[in-house]
Amino acid sequence: MPMTAEGFADRIAVLLADLQQQGGRVASLVELAFESVFAGDHSRAASVEKLDDAIDTADVALERACVGLLTEAASAGASLGEAQLREVLTIAKINNELERIADAGVDVAELVGEPLCGPTGKAGAVGGVVGGGPCPDTFRVMANSVIGILRDTNLAVSRGDAALAKVVLQSQHAVTSFKAAILKDAEQRIAKGQMTVELAFRLHEVGSQCELIADHCTNIAEQVIYAKSGAIVRHMTHKWVELPIRG
Repeated sequence: MPMTAEGFADRIAVLLADLQQQGGRVASLVELAFESVFAGDHSRAASVEKLDDAIDTADVALERACVGLLTEAASAGASLGEAQLREVLTIAKINNELERIADAGVDVAELVGEPLCGPTGKAGAVGGVVGGGPCPDTFRVMANSVIGILRDTNLAVSRGDAALAKVVLQSQHAVTSFKAAILKDAEQRIAKGQMTVELAFRLHEVGSQCELIADHCTNIAEQVIYAKSGAIVRHMTHKWVELPIRG
C-alpha cells in the first residue's frame, strides 16, 4: 500500500515525540552532572553514566527509525513535500546533537572529586584551599545559564519555534563570556594563593564543557530554523547570519 503524505506526517509526529523524550533525558543528565560535580557526589556521578546508557540506546533507535522511514517512503514511491523531508533530516541531526550534549555531561560528571564549590578547603593546602575551595561567583551562574539554554533549546524543538531558536543562538556568547571571566578570576586567585591549580583546572574543564553544550544547542537551534523555513544559519564574525533561501 503506497505511503500517503498524511501517513508520512503521522510517522514524523511519532519521531518528534521520541525526540522530545530524548531531549528531556539529556536535560536531566546535564542537571545531574552539574549537581554531582558541585557537591562532590560520586553516587550522582554514577547515575549520570546510567542515564547516558539509556540515551545511547534511544539515540540508535531514533536514528534507525529516521532512516527506516525515508527508505520506506522511497520504496513506496511516495510523493513528499520538501518541508517533510527537511523535518526528518533535522530530527536525525538534532538527535545526534543531543547525544553529544549527553557526552559532555558525562565528561562533567567524571570531574567529580572534592565538592567543587565551598567556603574553604582542607587545612594545610595552599591558601587554605583544596578541592572544594571558593569558586568565582559567576561559576554557578554559568552552569545555570547552560541548563536554561538547553531547556529553551528543547522547547524550541518541541514547538518548532524558530523565534526561540534565534534566542538560543544569541545565548552562546554569554557562556563564552562567563568562561573567560572565570578563567581570568582563577588566574588572579592562583597568583594570590587563594586557589589551587587543581581547582582552577577543574573550573576550566567544566567551563569548557559548558561552552561545548551551548555550542551543540546552537547547532540544534540552526536545525529548528532550517526545518521551519529552509533558511541556512551560519555564525560569522561574532554574529549569526541567516543566508537567503535558494529556490
